[in-house]
Amino acid sequence: MITAIVLIDCATDAIPEVAEELANLEGVSEVYSVAGGVDLIAVVRVREFDHIAEVIAGGISKVPGVLNTDTHIAFRSYSRHDLEQAFAIGF
Repeated sequence: MITAIVLIDCATDAIPEVAEELANLEGVSEVYSVAGGVDLIAVVRVREFDHIAEVIAGGISKVPGVLNTDTHIAFRSYSRHDLEQAFAIGF
């Protein structure tokens, strides 16, 4: 599974609507409204690297109200949940 964290700037008056539409996109597993330098953070999870472009450039960036995105590809997860799964299957 490939995970991308997408920082999203959007029209301030449309944050809830943009978040809801993003959450309904195939490949978007979570959307967070946040305080700080961006308005929303989306977590994208896909099986193949090529699908990242489809979800972000072909989906997220085309949602009305999205002004800018900054994408970060995760190399490895260190969450307790993911580490427990890795050790359970022998990594």
